Amino acid sequence: MLQINIDDVMNIVKLCAPYLIGLGIALAAIIAVFIACRKKIGAKKYLIRSQGIMAMVLALIITVNLICWGPMASLISLATGSGTITEETSNKATELCTEIAEEGIVLLKNDSSLLPLKADANLNVFGWASTNPCYGGTGSGSLSDAYETVSLLKGLEDAGFKLNNALSDFYKEYRADRPSVGMWAQDWTLPEPVKTSYSQEMLSGAKSFSDTAMVVITRVGGEGADLPSDVSKVTYTDNSKDYKDFEAGDHYLQLSKTEKDLVDLVCSNFDNVILVYNGANAMELGFLNEYKQIKSAIWCPGTGQSGFEALGEIISGDINPSGKTSDTFVKDLTKTPEYNNFGSFTYDNMADFSGKAFKGEDTYPSFVNYVDGIYVGYRFYETAAEEGLIDYDNTVVYPFGYGLSYTGFTQKMGALTEADGMITFDVTVTNTGEVAGKDVVQVYYNPPYTNGGMEKASANLAAFKKTGLIKPGETETITISFGTEDMASYDSTGTGGYVLDAGDYGISIRNDSHRIIEEQTMNVPSQIVYNESNPRSTDEVAAVNQFKEAKGDLKVLSRADGFSNYKEVTAPPKTMTMPEEYKKTFVNNKNYDPKDYNDPADEMPVTGAKNGLTLASMRGLPYDDPQWEKLLDQLTVTEMDTMVAIGGYQTSAAKSVKKVGTVDCDGPASINNNFTGVGSIGFPSAVMIACTWNEDIAKAFGESIGAMADEMDVSGWYAPAMNTHRSAFGGRNFEYYSEDGLLGGKMAASALKGAEEHGVYGYIKHFALNDQETNRLSMLCTWSEEQAIREIYLKPFEIAVKEGGAKAVMSSFNYIGTEYAGASSALLKTVLRGEWGFQGFVLTDYFGGYGYQNADQEIRNGNDAMLVAYDTETNHLKDTESATSIKAMRQSAKNIMYTVVNSRAYEGNNAKGGLMSWQILAIGIDVILAAGLVYLELFMWKRYKAKRESEVTEEAVLEGKNDEA
Repeated sequence: MLQINIDDVMNIVKLCAPYLIGLGIALAAIIAVFIACRKKIGAKKYLIRSQGIMAMVLALIITVNLICWGPMASLISLATGSGTITEETSNKATELCTEIAEEGIVLLKNDSSLLPLKADANLNVFGWASTNPCYGGTGSGSLSDAYETVSLLKGLEDAGFKLNNALSDFYKEYRADRPSVGMWAQDWTLPEPVKTSYSQEMLSGAKSFSDTAMVVITRVGGEGADLPSDVSKVTYTDNSKDYKDFEAGDHYLQLSKTEKDLVDLVCSNFDNVILVYNGANAMELGFLNEYKQIKSAIWCPGTGQSGFEALGEIISGDINPSGKTSDTFVKDLTKTPEYNNFGSFTYDNMADFSGKAFKGEDTYPSFVNYVDGIYVGYRFYETAAEEGLIDYDNTVVYPFGYGLSYTGFTQKMGALTEADGMITFDVTVTNTGEVAGKDVVQVYYNPPYTNGGMEKASANLAAFKKTGLIKPGETETITISFGTEDMASYDSTGTGGYVLDAGDYGISIRNDSHRIIEEQTMNVPSQIVYNESNPRSTDEVAAVNQFKEAKGDLKVLSRADGFSNYKEVTAPPKTMTMPEEYKKTFVNNKNYDPKDYNDPADEMPVTGAKNGLTLASMRGLPYDDPQWEKLLDQLTVTEMDTMVAIGGYQTSAAKSVKKVGTVDCDGPASINNNFTGVGSIGFPSAVMIACTWNEDIAKAFGESIGAMADEMDVSGWYAPAMNTHRSAFGGRNFEYYSEDGLLGGKMAASALKGAEEHGVYGYIKHFALNDQETNRLSMLCTWSEEQAIREIYLKPFEIAVKEGGAKAVMSSFNYIGTEYAGASSALLKTVLRGEWGFQGFVLTDYFGGYGYQNADQEIRNGNDAMLVAYDTETNHLKDTESATSIKAMRQSAKNIMYTVVNSRAYEGNNAKGGLMSWQILAIGIDVILAAGLVYLELFMWKRYKAKRESEVTEEAVLEGKNDEA
């Protein structure tokens, strides 16, 4: 669920402050009048005070109306929205949640075929995390608490296992709740009872109960903070007063001292041990091979609200595991190429560009160096092993694409053919075991490499496909097809575009990124350069260098001479000073002036025309249909400004073209309206979805989200998220798919197509290079070489646009070089729209200003709307008069409306428009109040007249008596 941001509360109070001050002044004036007339008597005093009371009531009513119809209008509209999810739809989603986990849980180890266990067996479950497992993550990707969640223990019990309740009761008594790792605060404590707290009686009882033990280890991540690379420097509490769980330099993805003691304890008492790692981040699992008693191991990323049912089904053998790892698991995370260049690095010469982050904290521009270049994840380990830099078996514990089954498979590669730019062949998969199961066909290519030439990894995922359920002895034939041009590399230092070098390309099917099953060679007779006259078939225009400045003075890892520069480039940054030549190009709100970017050649567009068109009439028309210009002429400047400025969890209405307002919602694992409280069940994390290697399941996930969003009257979904697992310590790795862009892109594209079947547009996020949480709001300058940008970090987004038909994008918080990604024309116009052909609109990530977000800069560079639901200092345009600004607003309005009119918002009777229910109610209340005030005013005047007449009569009587006297 969306957490309340105190900054938002204070900003809204500030917006209401002028109205409240006005009310206060009015009330003070009225009270002053009351005091001034306190000595008056009779009808005059009654008149002054009664009218004063009326003035007070009227001032209050006017103030409330001004606030409700002004700064609070958008928020009230969101909070009073309608729509609920039917029980039938929710039940189907829950079934799918379990199915995703059934195919996404990965069997890592199974010595002596310990698994599956008999379904009615007794089972000891050790580890405090067994009572408080990881279901997902925190922040926008968190789960709703409105639905019942299947716990790990219940999933085992539902599968028929009898559990040692004495153990679970022991853990529940130790601590009931999991420490919070959230956006506003993090407690990295890993609760675990110390070894000495297990009594001999408890251990003896456990051994009598069963000779099999399961140990559960969990790690949780979340939005706003990366996992600690040195736990001793963050907030956490040791489980013992006698020792530290983490010594200086120990990181969060290794066993704590207490966890290590637990594993020792269990392995010294049981010969059959199953270890379950429950978490999305690729933990150090080398210890699994240090204990002969740990015969089986399972990777179970965040399960969502029913996914632990699948864990029980897999352990019992009711489901045959078929998941494959979406990341590489290494023995020592401190020796990865990115380790020293991931985290917090703040410039020491950028104080004059300070900003404000959450809680009003001062922030200063920071940076991160993508020194690893294209060698991310398995691409590094496979290539480094081939070049002799590493001993693969002593470095990698579990390769990318790895996963075991309870049965065996063989794969046979058919003859490779190339025609019309496509490489095609069949793969025959045979189940050689004794139980039915599913397998994954993984296809990799190894391009020709010249020492010192264009960087190329020796293993690159080219295609994949999951089989159906294959019975023992039966086969399934999978047809694989991918573009020859997909094997091209981006030559940023030479031709400045994609190049397919001449030579032999090894095309193989593999069990995982490391183990080749069979390989064939395809020869490219001559080099192919994909330039302006010969773009790739999927590009609208050729991809050419756009991010030269993003490299700065960065030195990048090279394969040349066996990675001879490895030690030099992977060392920590040598300086925290931004070079002056780049500092001169740095822009934030302190030095951005829209007038400096106005084009005198721009002509002022028409606004406020009366052409009689409605947005509904544009549904289905091409993006470049001439009718759009006539429609856009009708928009007023105020409408366009509002559409740009108020884009948080909605798109704003525009009366002139009868555009209805729409509702958009978080998040990657569900669809939740944080304003009405209506939300869906939480699905497994994106990592779990990626581990299925099943595009059909990813599409079904999108379809389920789309169906629930439609019932909730929600048109936009802030997902899928597809940044890269550059580091295992990434805080939001749980909501991103993989270290590999093709796997992540295919999953995202499938989810988008599923949601689109219900007219729901997904916002692919966070575009782009937003691969760490640390300093994400501190003007994080991401330095990277363009080849890596293209081949690694933009790849999943490219696939989501080209294959998934994405119609909405959420830009990222970070800078690319010295340019804010949310205001990068190269990224948002040239690449996204120009090269990839994207037609739709771009929304910022949460718009808090932070010293560098402003609408003027963003709309000029391709970012169309601001993710905020109220007025801030910089989400409205400062420049509403220049032709350049009006043209940019007009373009943004078109992009927004094109997406909305072709969504569910304009299907059937959805686009009703008109006043919202709260507005109708407010008007009704105002009418009643007005009638009441009129009645009250007449009543007061009547009483005043009566009092005055009585006074006149008394005065006359007194005067008569005086005359007689």
